[in-house]
Amino acid sequence: MIARSPLFSVIQELQARFTSFGGWEMPLQFSGITVEHQAVRNAAGMFDISHMGKFILEGKNLISQLQRLVPSDLSRLQPNQAQYTVLLNPQAGIIDDIIFYYQGEDNTGVQKGFIIVNAATTAKDKVWLLEHLDTKQVEFQDLSTQKVLLAVQGPKATEILQKFVDRDLTSIKAFGHLDTTLLGKPAFLARTGYTGEDGFEVMVEPTVGIELWQNLIAAGVVPCGLGARDTLRLEAAMALYGQDIDDTTTPLEAGLSWLVHLDTKGDFIGREVLEQQKATGVQRKLVGLQMQGRNIARHGYPVLSAGQKVGEITSGTLSPTLGYPIALAYVPAELASVGNQLEVEIRGKIYPATIVKRPFYRSTNRVGK
Repeated sequence: MIARSPLFSVIQELQARFTSFGGWEMPLQFSGITVEHQAVRNAAGMFDISHMGKFILEGKNLISQLQRLVPSDLSRLQPNQAQYTVLLNPQAGIIDDIIFYYQGEDNTGVQKGFIIVNAATTAKDKVWLLEHLDTKQVEFQDLSTQKVLLAVQGPKATEILQKFVDRDLTSIKAFGHLDTTLLGKPAFLARTGYTGEDGFEVMVEPTVGIELWQNLIAAGVVPCGLGARDTLRLEAAMALYGQDIDDTTTPLEAGLSWLVHLDTKGDFIGREVLEQQKATGVQRKLVGLQMQGRNIARHGYPVLSAGQKVGEITSGTLSPTLGYPIALAYVPAELASVGNQLEVEIRGKIYPATIVKRPFYRSTNRVGK
């Protein structure tokens, strides 16, 4: 059975086009992908991301238990800081990419935090976490269907959202977060996002989410769908789980080496594989491609070198900001140098592609971490 967000009815009133995504019926677009994309790049847009999994974890030794499941050193986190990281299987394949929001430790030694996961992997992640955490020590709550999650993104997002919040949002650094009051009701706000722009993700009760959605529209924030979310994240070279990363790709292959802290933490699932890859090098790498003209390399299209298939496109689009097609693809490590010329087969014809630096687009509006 397909799920619907608590905001479904108010989104439907805006005559959004819907699509199925991760088991949910989600808005694909409202006013058009390019219009929505540019709203986020130039002003402010908002996304209903209530479909994403939301877990709250609480218990003694929570950090040390989570340390065994991710390659990132979570012990470095201070209260109200967050870490983007990945859950790994024993082959160092990515079970999911997640954000862990650490909320601190109380005077009895109990640590608390949120984990936000992808919609399509929520059930799988829940099973994995419950299998690998000591549930006698850690209390696990699944709030996935009980809360609204809104992403308000763009250079004017903070200024607009500030009107509805008591706390000073400008003091929160990137990946910072807090519990506060929004529209007079409890809310969780985090300076995170999936667009390459500054902004916040807001978790509230459904009734508050509907009220906030309507207030943001009245304040001029443009409602956006999954189409613009995809073009925005691809310009920022942010991975999409199930396409650019999955349980057969390691973080070192995917260009996520900055998440792997081998020198500062102990054992974790998949560590031996990552140590070996770091020592000998990976055999393939995820690269950014720029196409010539307006030939769009889509997911699954073959990537060629000297007429031979060497990989395939994982994500591709016509960049609304840059005005030319961009793509991500896995290719052999020896071919992965910036500037290297490859080809992409599009509907039986061969088109040139150049490996370029990632991200394709970097905002000048983002706050520092």
